[in-house]
Amino acid sequence: MAGGGFCRLPNGTVVVAVALNRPAEGTGPGGPVRVLVHAATRARALTRLRNLGLRAVYLRGNSQPPTEDEVTAVLHHPDGLLWRTAPQTGQELWHPIRALLGPTGYAGPVRPAA
Repeated sequence: MAGGGFCRLPNGTVVVAVALNRPAEGTGPGGPVRVLVHAATRARALTRLRNLGLRAVYLRGNSQPPTEDEVTAVLHHPDGLLWRTAPQTGQELWHPIRALLGPTGYAGPVRPAA
């Protein structure tokens, strides 16, 4: 997956930044987004995303680690999960992960109503 990386903080935790495609809304595909995750390890950060239904999340390499501004943003958010569109256009603010996943809070397959 292109456009991802991580940085280790002095307290031993990590901040992982990953470029993903926005979950499709309706029939059209979503655009690219940059997601930030704060966790104890890289594996736990990716597991947090997978548990939200973003199954194809992998971190291969460290080509685009989070910037200092991104680290500050994710550390000051209570959930430790943020996103915004990529590439950055204008002065867009960071959004909580719930805004990306919708009201269900899960990006996995939609089950038909019974």
